[in-house]
Amino acid sequence: MMANFQLIEKEDIHVLKFPPEEILKDSDAIVQRRIDLERAQSLGNLEHTKIKIFFEDEESRKVVETTVWAVTDYSVVLKKGVGIPINRIIKII
Repeated sequence: MMANFQLIEKEDIHVLKFPPEEILKDSDAIVQRRIDLERAQSLGNLEHTKIKIFFEDEESRKVVETTVWAVTDYSVVLKKGVGIPINRIIKII
């Protein structure tokens, strides 16, 4: 899956611009994404486990390997308060 995604450091995410549209079209995929994010948050807080977040900004598809600190209604919060809008996340591994 990583072949079409540009690897980015979490420190560089704050300069990205994200369109407001939902990236996923399937309602089951949207529900699964939320479940995966909640699991990633638990892994991040309890075990400091890094996960890969595949997402799309206004320019291209990207992937970041990081620890999830929190999940809000609208974004995933990473270390140092960096966030990725949930509606732009394609997959969490």
